[in-house]
Amino acid sequence: MDFNVCKKIMENISRVVVGKQDSIELLLVALLGDGHVLIEDVPGVGKTLLAKSLARSIGGSFKRVQFTPDLLPSDITGFNVYNQRTGDFD
Repeated sequence: MDFNVCKKIMENISRVVVGKQDSIELLLVALLGDGHVLIEDVPGVGKTLLAKSLARSIGGSFKRVQFTPDLLPSDITGFNVYNQRTGDFD
Protein backbone atom coordinates (compact mmCIF):
# COMPACT_ATOMS: atom_id res chain seq x y z
CA MET A 1 0.00 0.00 0.00
CA ASP A 2 1.34 3.41 -1.01
CA PHE A 3 2.22 5.97 1.69
CA ASN A 4 -0.15 8.52 0.14
CA VAL A 5 -2.99 6.00 0.27
CA CYS A 6 -2.30 5.37 3.97
CA LYS A 7 -2.22 9.11 4.62
CA LYS A 8 -5.57 9.59 2.86
CA ILE A 9 -7.12 6.73 4.85
CA MET A 10 -5.84 8.30 8.09
CA GLU A 11 -7.20 11.71 7.10
CA ASN A 12 -10.55 10.21 6.16
CA ILE A 13 -10.91 8.41 9.49
CA SER A 14 -9.70 11.48 11.41
CA ARG A 15 -12.58 13.51 9.96
CA VAL A 16 -15.01 11.21 11.76
CA VAL A 17 -13.06 10.01 14.80
CA VAL A 18 -11.51 12.87 16.79
CA GLY A 19 -8.68 12.45 19.29
CA LYS A 20 -7.75 8.86 18.46
CA GLN A 21 -4.75 9.44 16.18
CA ASP A 22 -2.64 6.76 17.90
CA SER A 23 -5.44 4.21 17.56
CA ILE A 24 -5.91 5.07 13.88
CA GLU A 25 -2.20 4.59 13.22
CA LEU A 26 -2.15 1.26 15.04
CA LEU A 27 -5.18 0.05 13.08
CA LEU A 28 -3.40 0.86 9.83
CA VAL A 29 -0.26 -0.95 11.02
CA ALA A 30 -2.38 -4.03 11.70
CA LEU A 31 -4.03 -3.66 8.28
CA LEU A 32 -0.67 -3.42 6.52
CA GLY A 33 0.66 -6.36 8.52
CA ASP A 34 -2.39 -8.47 7.62
CA GLY A 35 -3.18 -8.80 11.31
CA HIS A 36 -6.18 -8.81 13.60
CA VAL A 37 -7.23 -6.18 16.11
CA LEU A 38 -9.16 -6.36 19.36
CA ILE A 39 -10.22 -2.87 20.40
CA GLU A 40 -10.72 -2.58 24.17
CA ASP A 41 -11.77 0.59 26.00
CA VAL A 42 -14.46 1.95 28.26
CA PRO A 43 -18.00 2.30 26.84
CA GLY A 44 -18.86 5.28 24.68
CA VAL A 45 -15.44 6.35 23.40
CA GLY A 46 -15.93 5.49 19.71
CA LYS A 47 -14.56 1.98 19.25
CA THR A 48 -17.35 0.95 16.89
CA LEU A 49 -17.17 4.26 15.01
CA LEU A 50 -13.42 3.81 14.57
CA ALA A 51 -13.82 0.31 13.14
CA LYS A 52 -16.72 1.34 10.87
CA SER A 53 -14.75 4.33 9.59
CA LEU A 54 -11.77 2.14 8.72
CA ALA A 55 -13.99 -0.36 6.92
CA ARG A 56 -15.66 2.39 4.89
CA SER A 57 -12.33 4.05 4.08
CA ILE A 58 -10.92 0.89 2.52
CA GLY A 59 -14.17 -0.26 0.91
CA GLY A 60 -14.50 -3.20 3.28
CA SER A 61 -17.33 -4.63 5.30
CA PHE A 62 -17.94 -4.28 9.02
CA LYS A 63 -19.21 -6.84 11.51
CA ARG A 64 -19.37 -6.34 15.26
CA VAL A 65 -19.08 -9.00 17.96
CA GLN A 66 -20.58 -8.19 21.35
CA PHE A 67 -18.55 -10.01 23.98
CA THR A 68 -20.72 -11.44 26.73
CA PRO A 69 -19.84 -13.79 29.62
CA ASP A 70 -21.40 -16.76 27.82
CA LEU A 71 -19.62 -16.19 24.46
CA LEU A 72 -17.79 -19.27 23.20
CA PRO A 73 -14.96 -19.41 20.65
CA SER A 74 -17.23 -21.39 18.31
CA ASP A 75 -19.68 -18.47 18.33
CA ILE A 76 -17.06 -16.52 16.40
CA THR A 77 -15.20 -19.16 14.41
CA GLY A 78 -18.08 -21.57 13.80
CA PHE A 79 -17.78 -25.33 13.94
CA ASN A 80 -17.92 -28.43 11.77
CA VAL A 81 -20.40 -31.27 12.25
CA TYR A 82 -19.26 -34.81 11.58
CA ASN A 83 -21.43 -36.69 9.08
CA GLN A 84 -21.29 -40.42 9.94
CA ARG A 85 -22.66 -41.50 6.55
CA THR A 86 -19.99 -39.81 4.49
CA GLY A 87 -17.23 -39.76 7.08
CA ASP A 88 -16.65 -36.07 6.43
CA PHE A 89 -17.14 -32.87 8.34
CA ASP A 90 -19.87 -30.55 7.03
